[in-house]
Amino acid sequence: MAEVVVAPGNAGTTAPGTPERAPIRRVAAPSLAPEDVVGLARAEAADLVVIGPEAPLCEGVIDALAAERILAFGPNREAARLEASKVFLKEFASRHGIPTAPYRVVRSYEEAEAVIRAHGAPIVVKADGLCAGKGVVVAASVEEALDAARAALVERRFGASGEAVVLEDVLVGEEASLHAITDGSALTMLPAARDHKRIFDGDAGPNTGGMGAFAPSGRVTPALAARIEAEILRPTLDGMRAEGRPFRGVLFAGLMITPAGAPMLLEHNVRFGDPECEVLMELLEGDVAELLASAAAGALRPEAARVVEGRHALTVVLAARGYPGRPAAGDVIHGLDAAAVVEGATVHHAGTAEREGSVVTAGGRVLAVTASGDSLVEARTRAYRAADAIDFAGRQLRRDIGADQAP
Repeated sequence: MAEVVVAPGNAGTTAPGTPERAPIRRVAAPSLAPEDVVGLARAEAADLVVIGPEAPLCEGVIDALAAERILAFGPNREAARLEASKVFLKEFASRHGIPTAPYRVVRSYEEAEAVIRAHGAPIVVKADGLCAGKGVVVAASVEEALDAARAALVERRFGASGEAVVLEDVLVGEEASLHAITDGSALTMLPAARDHKRIFDGDAGPNTGGMGAFAPSGRVTPALAARIEAEILRPTLDGMRAEGRPFRGVLFAGLMITPAGAPMLLEHNVRFGDPECEVLMELLEGDVAELLASAAAGALRPEAARVVEGRHALTVVLAARGYPGRPAAGDVIHGLDAAAVVEGATVHHAGTAEREGSVVTAGGRVLAVTASGDSLVEARTRAYRAADAIDFAGRQLRRDIGADQAP
């Protein structure tokens, strides 16, 4: 690959090339609307377009690129409904026998109140559409559940995304994330990862987009991975194909592994999870671009990139003050150079920008500090060493990423 072009990028998405890595160039983009992405892909003569965020996928950017015969990795608009609508996902899972929590769909506050009071707490309240990770509440009390339903259905806090709400049973167990690269029929599974969603240690506080992750997850044995493939991933691909909306891209299954060892589907995402993607890329060697291009072309070549046996990776997210509510912006970030020299560590930028020669905060989750090693303990030690080298006003991070699996 001659070059990687990133749009719109951030303060970390520019890098010179090395013998192992292609150079990275950041370009401006008017927007991520389909017509603007097509225009940019044409201007750059892109051989492959990889769409990262969910919103452009759900808006049909892959359809627009395909219409112009531009090779693009990701599902089309119809297939992206797996993430665009939680109602669609739950009803799809029911149609195809995919194990998931019992649920009810409501479209008015009065209906929600009746279901919540009859069910009692705890109960999960999910706004139907895309809400940037803020539309799901695991309510510990009836009043908390009613507040969440009111926010979506009455206050319209999520706009059209809250016109319907899914109310479902709380599943007990341990969460896991599993990604599969697929051309619509064949698939190759990446190592299981585990995300840490809540803002504070011990899984306390509100949900976020993810405060850290590690992979592989030792709790997902080869036998359990085979069961996830057979009971969740393949029925999803087969069902989508049977319904006339074949899925190509990366299929992300957010799972709960019950105490009995059964996998239950919590959600499907139609793109790489974050921060799971950071740790998964640390575990691969080979040509990842070729792997994605083969899936996009409908002829998956899993041998293009392979998992390095015995390697572990862990990511610690550094978040801005005020996150996940109203994150502050413009705080100068110190220590990036010191973090970059920690053995095995990589600092991935997220909510950052450049201002007067400095890198500053420009979003809720600011940096994802990732490290790899020969064991989870080594990866964890390196990641926290690098994270502790970085400072900015009000910096937030969890101290327990991977702690329950790293003695």
